[in-house]
Amino acid sequence: MHILAIDTSNQALGVALLRDNEIVGEIVTNIAKNHSIRLMPAIDYLMKEVNITPEQLDKIVVAKGPGSYTGVRIGLTTAKTLAWSLQIPIVGVSSLEALAYRATFSSALICPFFDARRGLVYTGLYEMKDGKLELVEEERNILFTEWLEHLVDKKKQVVFLSPDIKKHAELIKSKLGERGEIPEMAYHIAKPSDLVLAAINKQIDETHSLTPNYLRLAEAEVNWLKNQKEKQNG
Repeated sequence: MHILAIDTSNQALGVALLRDNEIVGEIVTNIAKNHSIRLMPAIDYLMKEVNITPEQLDKIVVAKGPGSYTGVRIGLTTAKTLAWSLQIPIVGVSSLEALAYRATFSSALICPFFDARRGLVYTGLYEMKDGKLELVEEERNILFTEWLEHLVDKKKQVVFLSPDIKKHAELIKSKLGERGEIPEMAYHIAKPSDLVLAAINKQIDETHSLTPNYLRLAEAEVNWLKNQKEKQNG
C-alpha cells in the first residue's frame, strides 16, 4: 500500500510517502514561505525521487488543523482534490495529535500546542497507554496561563511540544518547574509520516465533507456573526 501524507497546517511544510508502512521518502521545511506555491512541487519532486506515480497511491492522510487558517485550507484542498481525482480514500488527522507522536518516547503526559496569539494556544493532552497514544483531555483553544494552571493541578510530569516553544518556555518553567519537560528542538516540528501512524485506527473520511478543525472561528467569521446578530437585534 502506498500512502501520501500532507501537512501544511503550520509554518512547517511536510510531505511523506510510505510503502507498506515503511517511509520511502519525506520532505520537511520550516520556513515562512507560501505553502500554496510550494506544496504541489514538493509532492511532485518526492514522488519522482522515489519512483512512485499518482496512480499507485492507495490513500491520502492530511493534517486538518488546528493551526494556520490558510495553511490548513491549502493542505486539505490539495489532499481532497487528489483523493477525488484518483478515487482513493482520505483520512484527516488532528495536527496536534500528529505533533504528540514526537513524544511517544515519554511516560509523561504529552502536551502539544500551537500559539494562537493574544495569549491563547491550541492544545490538548495525550498519553501513551498500552503502547498507544490516547487523547486524555480534549483539544481546545484556551489562554495558555489558564491551561498551565490546569496542568499544575494534575501534579504529573508533562512534556511540551510546540514549534512556538521558545516563545513560551520561560512561562512553562515558571509555572511547572521541573515537572514541565521541554525536549530538544528537533522534536517540536511534526513529521508528516507521523500522520500515518495517527490515522491507522481512524475511519475513512468522506472526501467532500472533510472540513478543517480550526477549534475557533476565524476573526472575519466572528465579526460577520456579530454584525448579523446586531442587525437582527437592531
